[in-house]
Amino acid sequence: MEDKKILLIEDDTILRENTAELLELEGYQMITAPNGKRGISEALREIPDLIICDIMMPEIDGYGVLEALSDHHKTKHIPFIFLSAKTEHKEVRLGMDMGADDYLTKPCEEEDLLSAIRSRLAKSTLLQAVGEQPQQMEQEASTGNLKNLPELIAFLNDKGELQSFDKGKLIYEQGDRIHQIYLINSGVVKCFTMDENGKELITSLRKEGSFLGLEQLLENGAHHESTAALESSELLAVSKQEFVEILHDNQQLTLELINLLADDINHIKEQLLQMAYGSVRRKTAQTILQFAEILNDNTQEQIRISRHDLASVAGIATESLIRTLSQFKKNGWIAIEGRNIKILDLEALELME
Repeated sequence: MEDKKILLIEDDTILRENTAELLELEGYQMITAPNGKRGISEALREIPDLIICDIMMPEIDGYGVLEALSDHHKTKHIPFIFLSAKTEHKEVRLGMDMGADDYLTKPCEEEDLLSAIRSRLAKSTLLQAVGEQPQQMEQEASTGNLKNLPELIAFLNDKGELQSFDKGKLIYEQGDRIHQIYLINSGVVKCFTMDENGKELITSLRKEGSFLGLEQLLENGAHHESTAALESSELLAVSKQEFVEILHDNQQLTLELINLLADDINHIKEQLLQMAYGSVRRKTAQTILQFAEILNDNTQEQIRISRHDLASVAGIATESLIRTLSQFKKNGWIAIEGRNIKILDLEALELME
């Protein structure tokens, strides 16, 4: 292992120098970087055999470093070890979910660090010896023939990680780092943001066959909105890195996803115009129709939805929505039983002004 090259990314000068000296005494060639941005540059320039990285750093944090290097074909297979003062279980889980090979917490025992390095380098050497590259070529071949969205969806149904979310369960929160792309396999999901007063605004409703996370696919940042299950839902998850590789190998598929995003943007624009200029009656009517279309194939069937969610999508106060629903019921356009709403006069709602 003496000829192996290690990149250490750490903003604490004393810790960086002491750790580098320790590993040099063990015979490793050391490269160091004081922040994430410099670390990415050094990794691409030197192509080390292993990377040790802190999480809380200036410029770009450790998660950003891992994500950037995982997206680059020259560095995505380099063993990556987090060395961080963050000890919470969710932080460790996030690091491992993003593709880190190991996660050590500060202060770290000298032998623990050396053992982790030897183990990861040995595994990397073994994988290369037994032919990791043919397996990689096989994977690339399987993902390089996806010509359209139905084929992508079929691939994700076969290869994606199935995750279940009960009604009301948060899928990801605004500000969370992006490391997975989701396909809704069943159920309905709401996307929403919170204003400065803590009021929820639903920006879109997504049903079976919809993707989550595409809007920020090429960013190394965070989600711009939160998502939660509006009803019990199942989602297929794939790492952002793998999804980007699929699109890189399939240009026609990329164009189809661009068209899908364009349709979503146009729909959101229409919703914003309705919220800005529509009357309360029209906003309420259009929102009922929107929920009916997404929750049921037949708009004449009952929909079960909270008044809060209806008001949030319509962009009006809950009290105003309740008064308008009562008026619609009085006019015979809808029937209300508890939280259930049934459309009785579809044309009246569609023509509402």
